[in-house]
Amino acid sequence: MDTSTTAGSAAARPDRTVLDVWCELQCPDCHRAQDDLRALRERYGDALEIRLRHFPLERHKHAYAAAQAYEEAYAQGRGQAYEEAVLARTGELGERGEQVLVEVAAELGLDAGEFESALIDGRHLLAVDADQAEGQAIGVTGTPTYVIDGERLDGGKSQEGLRERIEEIADRLLGR
Repeated sequence: MDTSTTAGSAAARPDRTVLDVWCELQCPDCHRAQDDLRALRERYGDALEIRLRHFPLERHKHAYAAAQAYEEAYAQGRGQAYEEAVLARTGELGERGEQVLVEVAAELGLDAGEFESALIDGRHLLAVDADQAEGQAIGVTGTPTYVIDGERLDGGKSQEGLRERIEEIADRLLGR
């Protein structure tokens, strides 16, 4: 099972430091943030749990469906791969919509039929809605937004300095 990025509805493991990343899969800024997240995974491995939290923005027509599709990919054990693949195609998602979500699933060897069903039956709506409500409650207004040790770091167009700040906090929490 995919353990490096955990669904927003999953509980954090008590033996790891947690970085919550409020993200939406049609967001170009979230796509640009992927390099920082890869670097954090590389540096900390299992010591830092990076959790994707859903925050679909109204201006992105297919973001809500993409969040539900991510949850299906996570359920099928490929959340992080799906996240990265969809973020690499944000423009195409904006143009072609939900068909891109199903195509990415098939390309990753996931059950595309289950993706289609999940988007129709809404089985992952509660997970997406819960993340969005929690994000709103803590002041998230855009994506990506990071929360580590109770500190909210707003990304957006400028990621400059954010990875370094996350590393400072993670190093302190992990005793490095």
